[in-house]
Amino acid sequence: MHLHRTDPQDLVGLLSLDDADQLLTSSAIRAPSIRLARDGAVLPESSYTRRATLAGKQLTGLVDARKVLALFDDGATVVFQGLHRYWPPLTRLVAELELELGHPCQANAYLTPPGAQGFDVHSDAHDVFVFQTAGSKQWEVHTADGVEDVVLEPGLAMYLPTGTPHAARAQETVSLHVTLGINQLTWRGLVERSVRAVLDGVPDVHLPAGYLDEPDVLADELGRRLEEVAASIRDLDASTAVRDEVRRFLTGRSPRLPGGLRDVLAVRDLDDDTPLRRRPGHPCVLHDRGDRLEVLLGDRSLDVPGRLRPALDEVRARPRLTPADLAGHLDPQSRLVLCRRLVREGLLEVVAEGPA
Repeated sequence: MHLHRTDPQDLVGLLSLDDADQLLTSSAIRAPSIRLARDGAVLPESSYTRRATLAGKQLTGLVDARKVLALFDDGATVVFQGLHRYWPPLTRLVAELELELGHPCQANAYLTPPGAQGFDVHSDAHDVFVFQTAGSKQWEVHTADGVEDVVLEPGLAMYLPTGTPHAARAQETVSLHVTLGINQLTWRGLVERSVRAVLDGVPDVHLPAGYLDEPDVLADELGRRLEEVAASIRDLDASTAVRDEVRRFLTGRSPRLPGGLRDVLAVRDLDDDTPLRRRPGHPCVLHDRGDRLEVLLGDRSLDVPGRLRPALDEVRARPRLTPADLAGHLDPQSRLVLCRRLVREGLLEVVAEGPA
């Protein structure tokens, strides 16, 4: 366990009590983005959801604000699940955290009425960062040295390593806290992904009949096959395997394109002096492939001519730029084509007039 104190407003602005109210009462949020728990038990979705019709089609799992508020008033904790998918401040934070750590991340939030506890002592299968954005909550944290009680309030964040048993109870006022889960990529997983093609090459045929009476025959054949697998594994190139791992991670993220509609419209009039900036939380990793260049952008990859490498290095080095800044690498038409492509692909965004 580790505690860190920072400016409360840096954390409260990520998800305030009013923000939670808006999500519950003024949006069409659906389960499983919301779940409820009380005294260690998860409540059935039917107790807080409803059906509706849209364009003649049935919608299920819609959160019924009246039911949720009644259950909350009766001591239930409201859990906002996967907030990084639909709440922009946490979408941006998680995107930047993933690039910093190289591990998939997620964000949940827990809204608990005064004096209540949603879950019994439990542990998570991933590392967790916790921070309070409203009220306070007393945490019971089990460590190798015993049980520690920690009261979180806005401005105080806590780190819990994988497997740390914990439980939390709201204090005298309503509590809202956010958890950032780090779903670690492991050496075992990397090794398994690296050798998967080799193992897939082992014939999936039946073992021979009669091996129960003559196990040595089976052992000899297994030894031969294991030697073949070992030889193939020795021939694997670690650099190629790591490059594949980077590609897998950097092309598997969900699209994050706030302002994308504005950009699609603005890109038509893009010229040499149009101010652009890198979209926060979006990677730009370049892999040379002979006379071609692979550009990894977070939810996709681009295949472009290798001659664009110097211009793309310039884009990577600048948080803000105009197409004219690429004049040392590309002619006017080529740099406009590249910048328009990068805006459409979501790496760059057009800076609106006035303060950024």
